[in-house]
Formats: sequence, structure tokens, C-alpha cells
Amino acid sequence: MIGGGRSSSSSSTATAAGGTWVSTTSVSASGKRIQREMSELNADPPPHCSAAPKGDNLFHWVATIIGPPGTPYQGGIFFLDITFPSDYPFQPPKVVFKTRIYHCNVDAAGNLSLDILKDSWSPALTISKIVLSLLVLLACT
Repeated sequence: MIGGGRSSSSSSTATAAGGTWVSTTSVSASGKRIQREMSELNADPPPHCSAAPKGDNLFHWVATIIGPPGTPYQGGIFFLDITFPSDYPFQPPKVVFKTRIYHCNVDAAGNLSLDILKDSWSPALTISKIVLSLLVLLACT
């Protein structure tokens, strides 16, 4: 090297002021899982449902459920916030109804009381299965 400069590298880390940090293009294992689920959801979406990241944040999604025909929710459009923990899929996402809804499994703040999002959580569950379960929950009223 001439002049004491640094050599260039094709590394995925950057250095500044004596510190290093991971490139913004790297994705965690949780992020990769969420990306895969997003692809699967787009390829085969559940009926009357949709879900996608809110803006650029892969760990914060917005879901929409259309009220199932033949139920008190028919014709309704329900929005939900889905927040994935950093250790997803080993911990369940937090799902909150943003649209006001009267349902025995949803409190006044929109929080769900659903076993698969608490004690019965399994890493085998996916966001597609969760959204479909919420649709079924509305249909079984």
C-alpha cells in the first residue's frame, strides 16, 4: 500500500472511526424467515385476507381481513398490526386489531386472547396460518 491508506475489501462490514458495524444489507435469520413467509403469502394468499410489511420495516406488518360472509362481521374490513419479535419464529408475533371490533377474544384495546399466539405457539406456525386462524375466529362467532 502506498501512503499508508487502507486496502479495499469486498467485505460486508464497514469501518469508521475505529468501529465496525454490519452492513445494512445483511438480514438476520428471523428476517429471512419473515421474507420467506411473505413470499409464500403472496404466492398463495388466504381467502379474504392480506398481510404485508408496513413500509420498509420487515418486522412490522399490517394485515387486512374482510368480514366472512354469513357472519355479523360480513362486509366489514378489519385492520391489524403484526409485530414480529427479534427471535421470531421461536416467539410468537404480537397481533392487535386496529379496527374496533366486538368479539369475546378481543379486548377493548384490540389485543387478542388466542392460544396460538401465547402458550400454544409453535415455530411451525406461519403468518399465513395465523391470519387464516383469525378469519376462522371471526367466522365461528
